[in-house]
Amino acid sequence: MQASDLLQLATAFAGHRNLSLNTVAVYAANDGKFFMRIDAGGGCTLRTARKILSWFSDNWPSDLEWPRSIPRPQKSKDAA
Repeated sequence: MQASDLLQLATAFAGHRNLSLNTVAVYAANDGKFFMRIDAGGGCTLRTARKILSWFSDNWPSDLEWPRSIPRPQKSKDAA
C-alpha cells in the first residue's frame, strides 16, 4: 500500500459524500490536515495507514465501487 492509495480512497469518498478532504481526514484519521500532508508528499506510519484503510473499508458507501487497484480489508467486527 502507498500513501497515495489512501489519498485516492479519500478523494473518492469525499466526492461521493460531497465532503471536503479535511472533513474526511477528521473522520478517518482524527486529523483534519492528514490528506493535505499526504498530497504534499508526506507519509504516515504503517499503523496509521492500516487504521485509516480499515476505517474506509468499514464506512465505504455501498453504492460506490471500491477502487480495484487497492486491496480492501475485511470489515471489522464492529462494522459488520
